[in-house]
Amino acid sequence: MHYQAGSWGSYFPTRAVGGDPLERIERLASENAVVIFSVSSCCMCHAIKRLFCGMGVNPTVYELDEDPRGKDMEKALTRLLGSSSAVPVVFIGGKLVGAMDRVMASHINGTLVPLLKEAGALWL
Repeated sequence: MHYQAGSWGSYFPTRAVGGDPLERIERLASENAVVIFSVSSCCMCHAIKRLFCGMGVNPTVYELDEDPRGKDMEKALTRLLGSSSAVPVVFIGGKLVGAMDRVMASHINGTLVPLLKEAGALWL
């Protein structure tokens, strides 16, 4: 099921499909140029979505709190990042960029825009 919501980009409720949560994350992350794993009530998730939309990027957002297996995916993301906070997590071009701190550091040091261009998410 696919639906558009507000100015965030594409929102997809993640499908309840069997399998390893990490494999599922990798599959979902590779399907679009920019993928954000988020929780709808998270202020940092909101900020990261605003950043990308403000840059003219249309991210695909998976709201984990709206998925029956979202908790398993959050745990897998926590293990993947090696941190206590699992969201937001950003993938660009199917590659893990990281959480809010990594994305903001990339934005500040000027490496985010080239990543977005390489993934076909930005045409500047």
